[in-house]
Amino acid sequence: MSPVNQLSTTGALLPLAIYTAVTVALMGVLLLAAWWLGAKRRGEVKETAYESGAIPFRNARLAYPVPFYLVAIFFIVFDVEAAFIFTWAVAWDLLGVAGMIHITFFIVVLLLGLVWLWLKGGLDWGPSAERKQLR
Repeated sequence: MSPVNQLSTTGALLPLAIYTAVTVALMGVLLLAAWWLGAKRRGEVKETAYESGAIPFRNARLAYPVPFYLVAIFFIVFDVEAAFIFTWAVAWDLLGVAGMIHITFFIVVLLLGLVWLWLKGGLDWGPSAERKQLR
């Protein structure tokens, strides 16, 4: 690498290095200030959970029902799927037929997974599933 190219690479990275150093220094100063200015007292009242001025009367760790987690997992899966498909859609003209084959395979695999989940009963929850259980 010639000295001119090396200088331009170093010059391009200098603002990034300065930004990183200032950011790390600012974080250190803020953490040090919080430790130094913060109260050092401990007590039973200070250790209790704050519930908007109300005295907590039970454990804050609630057992969420399984459908809550299913909805969260479905959201993550389809959110990631949407991110891939939108990214593909932006560059579809550059990817050509190979890109079309790849995204089709991706969608088919996800669709097969959804069909498998449906057949296994993973989508049977909520009011309609409760009605079926009562019968």
